[in-house]
Amino acid sequence: MTATVPELSGVPVDSRDGMRILWDVPITMDDGNVLRADVFLPAEDGAYPTLLSYGPYAKGLAFQEGYPTAWETMASQHPDVVEGSTNAYQNWEVVDPEKWTVHGYAIVRVDSRGCGRSPGIVDHFSRRETQDFHDCIEWAAAEPWSDGNVGLSGVSYFGMNQWLVAATQPPHLRAICVWEGASDFYRDASHHGGILSTFWQHWYDKQVKSVQYGLGERGPRHPVTGQLVCGDESLTDEELAANRVDFGAEVRAHPFIDDYHRDRTPEWDRITVPLLTAGNWGGQGLHLRGNVEGFLQAGSERKWLEMHGLEHWTTYYMDYGREIQLQFFDHVIKGLDNGWDQRPPVQLQVRHIDDTYEERWEEAWPLPATRWTDLHLDLGNGTLVPEPAAGSLAYDAMSAGVAFRTEPFAEEVELTGPVAAELRVSTTAADADLFLTLRAIDPDGNHRSFVGAVDPHIPATQGWLRLSHRELDPERSTPYRPVHTHVAAAEVEPGTPYDVQVELWPTSLVLPAGSRLELLVGGRDYADTSLPPITMSNFKNQMTGCGPFLHDDPEDRPEGTFAGTVTLHAGAEGGCLLRLPVVPR
Repeated sequence: MTATVPELSGVPVDSRDGMRILWDVPITMDDGNVLRADVFLPAEDGAYPTLLSYGPYAKGLAFQEGYPTAWETMASQHPDVVEGSTNAYQNWEVVDPEKWTVHGYAIVRVDSRGCGRSPGIVDHFSRRETQDFHDCIEWAAAEPWSDGNVGLSGVSYFGMNQWLVAATQPPHLRAICVWEGASDFYRDASHHGGILSTFWQHWYDKQVKSVQYGLGERGPRHPVTGQLVCGDESLTDEELAANRVDFGAEVRAHPFIDDYHRDRTPEWDRITVPLLTAGNWGGQGLHLRGNVEGFLQAGSERKWLEMHGLEHWTTYYMDYGREIQLQFFDHVIKGLDNGWDQRPPVQLQVRHIDDTYEERWEEAWPLPATRWTDLHLDLGNGTLVPEPAAGSLAYDAMSAGVAFRTEPFAEEVELTGPVAAELRVSTTAADADLFLTLRAIDPDGNHRSFVGAVDPHIPATQGWLRLSHRELDPERSTPYRPVHTHVAAAEVEPGTPYDVQVELWPTSLVLPAGSRLELLVGGRDYADTSLPPITMSNFKNQMTGCGPFLHDDPEDRPEGTFAGTVTLHAGAEGGCLLRLPVVPR
């Protein structure tokens, strides 16, 4: 006589490794398309709060197989990540279910439309995708293993789309945990200061097309179930192309903030659920700015910001990050009295020049004790000085540019917060792209780089601005955080000086006595030529200080428009300065 296998959500229950697992559960969307999810449940029967993620990286692709460089680095340097788990269910940038079901949570992973085992058209961060995410939340809340309370958790893409879906206000959404997830698709992600980032085209080719639904037998197999990760259908290359938008071309076709970008940026006042947003000091080019802005802009009354270092994914899996997430969800979803409500709203891992960190708690961002300090660019001497100095300095508009250094600091200095620059600029060309890089110089005169979110040797921070995108949003801008409108091009008359403000992304840096700061002002992406370039398994380009967040698209930056000479000016009519967030020690 054959034993009957119990079912939940219409699929058999697979009991293993202390969990009950529902593989490939169908979720029907309002247009009839069927998405697929894996559900991991505690061993005991019951109704549990749910942590859900929705994204394109294929729920059946093992972290170790899909992202071997990242996995090997994390597992070898942080053994707490792999301890206490078989690691058989590890997925890129979502929770390890073995470490969460034991705490009484149901874990749901949904393959987004067109990816993994979910058919449909791939269209990232679109209204269609956000509606799917909304409906998956409501589906999970109604399942028999759910207690009706849903939280969201995940890194990067799995954080970016949390901002969007939270603004649709799903009735059963109780909290979001956005770990290194951009929030303003234009300013954080697709265009930095109005300059196109080529990241999205390369990311799409490398990390999405490789797991598109319809690869079938050409795709990988699930390491546990043996299922085809990318669906049982095997579509032709032509059919696959027809089932996805040309994401890189779409981003390139929208050089200003329009409805395309508005659809992919949340309505902040509609985000009202409790939220934890965690950013990375080394996340220039994608997530750092968005986590800070999400904390500042979201309408939630209960919101917390955490800022850390190391790689983009590491702290999420470490005991440090996992325990923060668990305390957050236990309090805001389960209602446990665990001390979370006594926690200050801002937790910082303050970064030192040797890439070590010290924990500090704050009541607000920017930090209330900040002393905004202006250093002026001495254009004649290549220095950063306390008082304005008149002069001018020219450089090749598409070169690495010019450098300015402070004198050695007499005592230890901490910079933690947003950074800004004010420049007076002219160009002989039709437009100009400004690339600003802030570097730390140790007492021995050596540049000190830091472990970045993706690139292992990044500078202290970076900022960008296209001269024709210099118009400010007066309602949102502050002297230390300029916000540009990016809705139309402003006139650029060759030879005419323009006053511009440049946003450099937030930083944290403690400089010992004898150190210096160096500001680079140039016309192309920063590259640290003193260190060997590094490659990673899931990125196309070599890492030379900017990670994969480059601005080298010839259509966006044609030499006929940008080649020429840029001149910095300082005098009675205006000057050049760097505004720094000095924090008393």
